[in-house]
Amino acid sequence: MLILASASPRRRELLTHLGIAFSVSPADLDESLIPGEHASAYVERLARAKASGQGLILAADTSVVIDDEVLGKPGTDLTLGSTMLRRLSGRAHQVMTGIAVSSAAGVSSRVVISEVHFRKLSEPEIAWYVSTQEGADKAGGYALQGRAGAFITSIVGSPSNVIGLPLAETVELLRAAGLRLPMDGP
Repeated sequence: MLILASASPRRRELLTHLGIAFSVSPADLDESLIPGEHASAYVERLARAKASGQGLILAADTSVVIDDEVLGKPGTDLTLGSTMLRRLSGRAHQVMTGIAVSSAAGVSSRVVISEVHFRKLSEPEIAWYVSTQEGADKAGGYALQGRAGAFITSIVGSPSNVIGLPLAETVELLRAAGLRLPMDGP
């Protein structure tokens, strides 16, 4: 059985939609950015590290990147959440997800990048959104699948990547690792 090395309810939901049976065993590791590390190398490094262990393991790590800076999760810091949304307001940014699958054959990984365009946000909109705490535990401080969907004018690339697990690429990696998927038929 597939092991999902993530506590993310969004990743669990995306896999469940595909009908894939899995168990959850979140990885616990230091997610600090190494000085000078590019965001794409960072998310791939973390995904590969989270995928270490025995069995068939799927791991992912998602970051929001603007002006070559990785925006983390604001947590309950309303000021930080507001600052992040001001930076994203009226601009495009990248969402990068490193995905890794570990199997008996080794670890395969890739990085998927999507571009997200935000419309210009007003201060009352920013204050309202941050007060909902919806983005507190999300990279970049927002959730595409929630209220912040009203801020996004377009996405170039994978929408499921922006949510936290690029499904097309995940399916490719799982198949390459030998997992038979429900969509593959009998």
